[in-house]
Amino acid sequence: MILVTLGTQDKSFKRLLKEIDKLIEKGIIKEEVIVQAGYTEYYSNNMKIFDLISREEMDRLIDKANLIITHGGVGSIIGAISKKKKVIAVARLSKYDEHTNDHQLQIVKEFSDMNYIIDGTDLDNLEDNYKKVFDFKPATYKSDNSRMISTITDYIDNNTKDKMFGKYREIVMYIIFGVLTTLVNIITFYVLDLLGVNVYINNTIAWILSVLFAYLTNRKYVFNSDKGNKGFIKEMGFFFLFRIFSYGIDMFTMFVMVDILNIGKLLSKVVDNVIVIIINYFTSKLFVFKK
Repeated sequence: MILVTLGTQDKSFKRLLKEIDKLIEKGIIKEEVIVQAGYTEYYSNNMKIFDLISREEMDRLIDKANLIITHGGVGSIIGAISKKKKVIAVARLSKYDEHTNDHQLQIVKEFSDMNYIIDGTDLDNLEDNYKKVFDFKPATYKSDNSRMISTITDYIDNNTKDKMFGKYREIVMYIIFGVLTTLVNIITFYVLDLLGVNVYINNTIAWILSVLFAYLTNRKYVFNSDKGNKGFIKEMGFFFLFRIFSYGIDMFTMFVMVDILNIGKLLSKVVDNVIVIIINYFTSKLFVFKK
């Protein structure tokens, strides 16, 4: 049995699963393949895929596996080599939005240089690396290896800025695209107002266009959603459902500010959007794009 582990990183790594699927389809891999996919959404008839499993179940699968194919997380690699398992490790790469930086390249290289694992980061060579496994004799893992610890520590220390951005990336990206969504809404509202369109019809058109823009940008750039067709339809449905909820708040706020408080329409629209954008962040984070 082959065990594939993608850890608990909140970014998709389906690039690796696609390549493994290809080797199964070609008949190169004939063993049963079990995948701990974490937050990676992937559908396959060739593999058994779980999202997150208990530590006890993971240990049982590692003990049973003849080969571990894993991402470049230190914990995932050490968990396998400490049990004297053959390992192919593939680093997540930032250019594919699989991580916030490329520190896994260094981690995989260090373990590979010490002959603990096979470096499988170049997925174009996954078939060749898989065939190498049969003759590969890994070194015995030593938990107090100072060279590896020093290298990883130095890398982390030298990439603090990347880590800080990674920690707050979602909020930063949401603010950026939230501002752009607000501009789409306000500019549409302003142009239609100049054309003399009724304020409520105007507001509805502005809402529809801004929601379409928000969905596409939130899905791709903010929450990094990566679902198949079935998951995509469900996700989009929830997105529009919660936007209808915030639209009700939008309309009510405009009614109160324009018709009751007699505040200017454009100023009302700006204040209204600040309220709505905050509500939309929490509904998207907690419900629509929930990991």
